[in-house]
Amino acid sequence: KVRFVGAGAIGVSAIWTLLKLVKPVARGLASAMAASRARKAGRADTLPITERDIPIGIVGVVTLICMLPIAWLLGYFGNSSGLGAHLPTLIIGGVAYVVLMSFFVSAVCGYMAGLIGSSNSPLSGIGILVVIGAALLLVIGVKPYVGPAASKALMAFALFTTAVIFNVAAIANNNLQDLKTGQLVDATPWKQQVALIFGVIAGAFVIPPVLDLVNHAYGFVGAPGAEARAHPLPAPQAGLISSLAQGVIAADIDWSLIRIGGLIGIGIILLDEILARTTRHMRVPPLAVGLGIYLPTQSTLMIVVGAVAGWLFDRRADRTARPEATKQLGVLLASGMIVGEGILGVVISAIIVFSGKDAPLALVGPGFET
Repeated sequence: KVRFVGAGAIGVSAIWTLLKLVKPVARGLASAMAASRARKAGRADTLPITERDIPIGIVGVVTLICMLPIAWLLGYFGNSSGLGAHLPTLIIGGVAYVVLMSFFVSAVCGYMAGLIGSSNSPLSGIGILVVIGAALLLVIGVKPYVGPAASKALMAFALFTTAVIFNVAAIANNNLQDLKTGQLVDATPWKQQVALIFGVIAGAFVIPPVLDLVNHAYGFVGAPGAEARAHPLPAPQAGLISSLAQGVIAADIDWSLIRIGGLIGIGIILLDEILARTTRHMRVPPLAVGLGIYLPTQSTLMIVVGAVAGWLFDRRADRTARPEATKQLGVLLASGMIVGEGILGVVISAIIVFSGKDAPLALVGPGFET
């Protein structure tokens, strides 16, 4: 139940983040439109290199083209889950919801990823709002016309639609980090954007097999068949979002817990704003507090350990001859450990799948026999 308190806190924090980012996002869109007008007026050469994006018209056309496979996916999924009698409503409503929410979600998550980094992107918080919105729309528009047996199909459709929007937000996180790096070195944005399009296509071919490999090796907590695995991987965010969709559609969600979390979120926001105005360095990020409420200790403990280790390293670096260079080396080391752990995890997953053993690299057996 604590997860729903955390969901309420994260939801309020996500709404606050959205409100704070309205002006910056509007300025970014205005800048893109101004560049488009200058290009149409024949003044493209007068634009700074860092302002030469893919024309907004081409972006719009490509976006519309991308809606076609999304519409097909939603229709195929809805039909295969037993909701074929309501396909027009599901496809039209689903595509409209994907377009609308993807715009806001990618703008907010991408802005935060470009400003601070993808680790500070409010993807989980925004995802909670997205799945609740999708589930409520299905309750209003489809549930009255189907039987109780269709509740699981509606929940699955809400999660599938949310997954599409999550993918858009994740792509925005990655792309905005790359574009910011390019801006720092005066790269030409449209060239980066073309390369990023090919990167998304490549990722679409690579990521699903890798995730399927990891699923076959370990499984995920809450997924079918996970109880038969020795060490299924925890997926607290996915579990929470699934529980929210199920609770909204089945009308058995405890809204009082979410309201309590919302009030906690409001209190944290007020505290953070007071600290921002009265202190120089002390802040209480509302989204981080909400995440801390609903994530289990095993998911957050190492983050605390890493933060303390990083703080100690920075203090030691301040006493060296070149503090900033030393800190940058520490960042590179930590980044390499993150990437290396991910790559090694995929390699071990492949070994587990192809060997058919739960622990193929174990030096001794379960009873420590050799």
